[in-house]
Amino acid sequence: MRVPLLAINQLTTFRWSFETDAQRIAEAGIPGIHVWRQKLVDYGVEKGAHLLEEYGLKPVALSWAGGFTGSDGRTFADALSDGKLAIEQAAELQAPVLVVHSGSRGGHTVNHARRLFLSALGELLPLAEEHGIQLAVEPMHPAAGAEWTFLQSLADAIELTKKFDSAHLKIVADVYQLFGEKNLIEQLKKAAPHLALVQLADADEAPMGEPDRRPLGSGKLPLREIVAALRSAGYEGAFDIELMGLAIENSDYQQLITQSRGYFNDIFGATTSEKSLPAK
Repeated sequence: MRVPLLAINQLTTFRWSFETDAQRIAEAGIPGIHVWRQKLVDYGVEKGAHLLEEYGLKPVALSWAGGFTGSDGRTFADALSDGKLAIEQAAELQAPVLVVHSGSRGGHTVNHARRLFLSALGELLPLAEEHGIQLAVEPMHPAAGAEWTFLQSLADAIELTKKFDSAHLKIVADVYQLFGEKNLIEQLKKAAPHLALVQLADADEAPMGEPDRRPLGSGKLPLREIVAALRSAGYEGAFDIELMGLAIENSDYQQLITQSRGYFNDIFGATTSEKSLPAK
């Protein structure tokens, strides 16, 4: 079985610059990077694309575009214009996925918030298809992600993507945000054909307010079972390490990257061993 692509999210190394991220992630032997737009724009999009190529890093995704419900103070037109710019930036970076957040429900009804998001996706998808970029929506736990999106479960996200007949509209599954979802492993297996990216983190409990993610293997999420289930269901995309929270921000990033790589390799070894066992 092909080894899946491992990436480090630039939010994991929040204090580092774009250039430091590229250098240190490459030195750690990790092949992928999930690019945060703020760091990219500060460094320069064209310059950033060249730097990642120089270090041999594959961008797995660009984050993020959105806010179409007006929750961050922008008009719908402004958010849409920024979304189109983000697609062009992803194409220049050669990142195959652009993460897209709807914006919070805010003062809207759920139906109106959904209509706004569907309208935005309808405008963005032709450009995404033209550039070969997948737009990926992300469901979030309501106690932690309500300001970002009204999508609260994998089922919500799948239902929304089915409104469009497009292979360029997919889902990001962040296991931290999905902590507490009923029958999570079975839900992930069902969602596997719809996934553009899987984000890994550990946690001791479901999200509540500010992120409190833990290094892989140090919490209560069944990460080994999750990875095994996704692989058995046919998911062949990248796995992105996204760690945030006070403990993470104050940690030694280099040590965190090395630990993440080691734990991920151990998980993958376990899944391949399980797959190679003879049928009973």
